[in-house]
Amino acid sequence: MAAGLVLLGAGALPVTAASPARAATSGTFAYIANAASNTVSVINLATDTVTATIPVGSNPEGVAVSPDDTTAYVTNIASNTVSVIDTATDTVTTTIPVGTNPDQVAVSPDGTSAYVTNAGSNTVSVINTATNTVTTTIPVGTNPEGVAFTPDGTTAYVTNGLANTVSVINTATNTVTTTIPVGLSPFAVEFSPGGIRAYVTNTNSSNVSVINTATDTVTTTLSSGTAPRGVATARVPVVATATCPTGHVITGGGYQQSGGAVPPIQVTSRPVGNTWQVLADNQNTNYTTVTPYAVCAP
Repeated sequence: MAAGLVLLGAGALPVTAASPARAATSGTFAYIANAASNTVSVINLATDTVTATIPVGSNPEGVAVSPDDTTAYVTNIASNTVSVIDTATDTVTTTIPVGTNPDQVAVSPDGTSAYVTNAGSNTVSVINTATNTVTTTIPVGTNPEGVAFTPDGTTAYVTNGLANTVSVINTATNTVTTTIPVGLSPFAVEFSPGGIRAYVTNTNSSNVSVINTATDTVTTTLSSGTAPRGVATARVPVVATATCPTGHVITGGGYQQSGGAVPPIQVTSRPVGNTWQVLADNQNTNYTTVTPYAVCAP
């Protein structure tokens, strides 16, 4: 290593953070299911104001927005239907009959399918979003509730609240390939940004099961607060800095990358005062180490 370089290591990515469920965002708007009033509230995220209230079916519960932000899907538990909302006009364009007591809904990453968990019929309805019709019904465990797709869309996980399991669905064949035992009353499920882990909230165990998606096994159980329900993940950049010694002035800097990750990895490298700062955002499934260095002059 050349003289005058100060090295500090950064951590591996990605990391996760929790946030509430039963809401979905479309660009600058959020869609909230109001179970007791049979409506969906539309919130402008720029002004934090409700801009529309949309009548839907009875006891709306789950909400999901298509990847292109044009459509919102709302499950109506007591109506056994899904309301399809045009986000440009905030009106219901069609209503789709599904199974008994539809609970949650997720839209595939490519936007071609929506999966609806039918808690009362122990199935998942597969909706073709081009035609807004149910094309397949998949048997799963007892009282399915949460549903989520892997980032690549090849797999969906479904929590079975009364079976204490997670059903793993191959989305190409729409069949259950394995069933994973988890904690008591699993409710929500979400994947890490790279898709290498899934997080399942176990309401009656007051913990979270961490699943390795390569092996479909629980590798860790995390303690949580009492009766956890919602879970979501977020990509959070790691920040690392290299600082010049006292009496030296920073004249430049950069970073070195090592480990298994390959692009895409987004790195911002810049001077901040008398340090060189690196913000690293790993966007694939492998870990990497990004090490900043500062070029210092006396």
